Amino acid sequence: MAEPSYLTAVRDSYDTVAVDYVERVPPPAAMDPLSRAMLAGFAELVRTAGAGPVADLGCGPGRVTAYLAGLGVSAFGVDLSPRMVELARHAHPDLRFREGSMTALDTGDDELGGILAWHSTHHTPPRWLPAVFAEFHRTLAPGGYLLWGDYVGDERLEPTRGYGRPVSYESYLLPLDRVAGLLKQAGLSVTARLEQEPGGRLKRPHACLLARKPPRANAAWAARGHGTGPR
Repeated sequence: MAEPSYLTAVRDSYDTVAVDYVERVPPPAAMDPLSRAMLAGFAELVRTAGAGPVADLGCGPGRVTAYLAGLGVSAFGVDLSPRMVELARHAHPDLRFREGSMTALDTGDDELGGILAWHSTHHTPPRWLPAVFAEFHRTLAPGGYLLWGDYVGDERLEPTRGYGRPVSYESYLLPLDRVAGLLKQAGLSVTARLEQEPGGRLKRPHACLLARKPPRANAAWAARGHGTGPR
């Protein structure tokens, strides 16, 4: 099956801008306090659940992956751009990074305790988001968490330059309720949301969604002190 053209555009564009991206995008420590609080809360929930590692999807140069690791989470990064993965491995040799697409993750069913999708789904055409979110559901362990964060709106952007270089990707800003609805359709339960108006470093409305793959029914039953009985 031929690769969707938008993936080729995203890969080529981020290979082109990778070094400039590192120079121009502030590190996680410079994020606004609310975004950092969402990351910290997500990390605590994942640690407490103990359901598996966290995949930072669309990890770029790996700085947010490393930030999560600093919060005590077993985290690894996945990115479509080979150049971004190369920079991530060089900057953080103690962490794992690999090339991959969110549309077909090289991860087993129920394997991940958490997924971070931080500014990484807005290049995905809306018609492909159900497939992406289905992969999130497939790979998350029962009880695992997803933290999604991105700019929101109702706009299709077609920039010709990004981070000072030519790019060919597009961006799709969607209403927050639409993203939440697509996560629900994929079988993920949204448990918290944060909406921020533009200001400071935020040039557009920004939002975070915390979602969870429902725990298995028998696991919840056992947690309440009931046995499953003889088989």
